[in-house]
Amino acid sequence: MTKSPYFTHPDQVAAFGFDWGQLALTVAPEVNAAQRFSGGIVTVKPGMGHSRHNHPGAEEIILVLSGTGQQMVEDAAGNPITQNVGPQTTIYVPESRYHATLNTGKTPMTLFVVYSPTGPELALRDLPDFRVIPPKG
Repeated sequence: MTKSPYFTHPDQVAAFGFDWGQLALTVAPEVNAAQRFSGGIVTVKPGMGHSRHNHPGAEEIILVLSGTGQQMVEDAAGNPITQNVGPQTTIYVPESRYHATLNTGKTPMTLFVVYSPTGPELALRDLPDFRVIPPKG
């Protein structure tokens, strides 16, 4: 694959690794100079998920590409709203809202996520199980 700021495959970038899976940012200021949003591919291992968290000052869009799971998003009053999700489900996480994802299937769950504005996803580097997964391609 030819390196281009317009076309990025997850294997071309270093990924954020965690015990539950990984996030490969394919759109971000450090990848292709995106300024207003960032995004990438999240892979969640079967039976695992990321715990309740939020992104202060940012909205998030989650699109389920493959697999099945449960997605929780808290409403404006802080009440958790949980729904089963699968391919083609789009989840909107309002600004600063707490949310969590759990893979309930037997195969990896793959998501495409978008953060706006860019930056809050970098706080994931502070988690205790964070590690860098080098690019493959």
